[in-house]
Amino acid sequence: MSSKTKYRLLEIIPGLTLWLTFVVAIIMSFIKPLWVIYFIILYDLYWLIRITYFVTYLFISWKKYHDTNQTNWLMEVKKIGGYEKFYHLIILPTYKEGLQVFRETLDGLVAADYDSRKFIVVLSRELRAGEEYTKQFLADAEILQREYGDKFFRFFTLVHPEPLASELPGKGSNATWAAKKIKAEFIDPQNLPYENIIVSNFDCDTHIYPQYFSRLTYLWLTADNPHRHSFQPLALYNNNIWDAPSFARVVANSTTFWLMAEKARPERLFTFSSHSMSFKTLVEVGFWETDVVTEDSRIFLQCFDHFNGEYSTVPMYIPISMDTVMGKNIWGTIKGQYKQMRRWAWSVEHFPWMATHFSHNKKISWGKKIKYLVNQSEGQYSWATGPVFITLLGRLPLYVAAQQHLSFAVVQNAPFILEVLMALAMIGVFVAGFINIFFLPTRPLKYKRSKWLAMILQWFLLPFTMIFFGSLPALDAQTRLMLGGKYRLGFDVTYKHRK
Repeated sequence: MSSKTKYRLLEIIPGLTLWLTFVVAIIMSFIKPLWVIYFIILYDLYWLIRITYFVTYLFISWKKYHDTNQTNWLMEVKKIGGYEKFYHLIILPTYKEGLQVFRETLDGLVAADYDSRKFIVVLSRELRAGEEYTKQFLADAEILQREYGDKFFRFFTLVHPEPLASELPGKGSNATWAAKKIKAEFIDPQNLPYENIIVSNFDCDTHIYPQYFSRLTYLWLTADNPHRHSFQPLALYNNNIWDAPSFARVVANSTTFWLMAEKARPERLFTFSSHSMSFKTLVEVGFWETDVVTEDSRIFLQCFDHFNGEYSTVPMYIPISMDTVMGKNIWGTIKGQYKQMRRWAWSVEHFPWMATHFSHNKKISWGKKIKYLVNQSEGQYSWATGPVFITLLGRLPLYVAAQQHLSFAVVQNAPFILEVLMALAMIGVFVAGFINIFFLPTRPLKYKRSKWLAMILQWFLLPFTMIFFGSLPALDAQTRLMLGGKYRLGFDVTYKHRK
């Protein structure tokens, strides 16, 4: 069997497992409803345990977040000394975003408490956006050069040409092209040592908090080997949170809390969305892969494999803010939100990559291989199945059992047991709603104070969002990977719209 065939079989496994689970659960609900009722009770109990762990880790991270942001990191960096030799290469891939988004992102960089003269900023537009958008970008670039050109060490505005046939149009190919171009035309001619450059790959709507680069530089200076780590900030999707529809706010905040809880377990942390790392390491591993959708997390796996398992992601606990999904109307928001979650769920493409590379690399310990594969596989499986089992399929065997007049005690008590488990699980919702208040930006004056009530009550939409913007996009992504060919997912760009 060829390596290509083996890889294709590995791509089929996640989706096939999902559909077999659903089909077997439905069939067994009619043949052996009692068995399925036992399974659903155990599954709900498992989810309750997961939520308990989630709340625990969420509080741990919240405490670390609070403590981290109380420290003056620039002062700590100056105590260590020697930071002046380092440069920050900031890459901002862009598609169809406009001047307002660019200005707010660049204003954030200028407002940083770190010396912006150490920033090499690269704004790279994709040519595939079309002639109209390219012309507008070139006009915007002239304005931006006048306004920001003297505020950084260097400020580049580039247009990424059409990607190669072997590349996937999207953020990965854009960022890699921009990084290689700056390396060849600026970094190498200037003889800047790669080991003295820290690269940050940001979404173009990323607004950094003032201490971002001070904290990043501190972690770099105090790391045992900074070239063996990526650095992950806390992603807040709240640039336009007050304007976005309630369901989009719930999805955005749910993502933040999931990422926040994960930071309490750095031994299993991947990079996600905007992140930072060593430019020397980036060059060593061949930059971000250009033929994948989820290049943001794949780069961690590239480094993990390259360094034989001796690579990790360091949580920064300093926030960055990006846009909540918001289209020009409700339907546009629904479509945009679904596509964003499906793109994130496409990280299932890492499973065949991990299985293949881990089997070839004998220097990575079996413990690490199993841990990362299990974490990745279980996360993708639960993402797609959890809400469906809890809210939909869990009711089918109870209905069948009632129709068959089964009188077992577990059948009679199952509805009560499931209600109790779900009521206990709702504690996680209330915790998330409480913590959410502390992450909201200042309320715009155009909204009344009563808007705060909507920010709290919106969490009752969570069961809805878990299915329609959780399970369904994940099932969609894994099914597409299983089918392959024309069903494979491309890079769906999330439209950035602000009022």
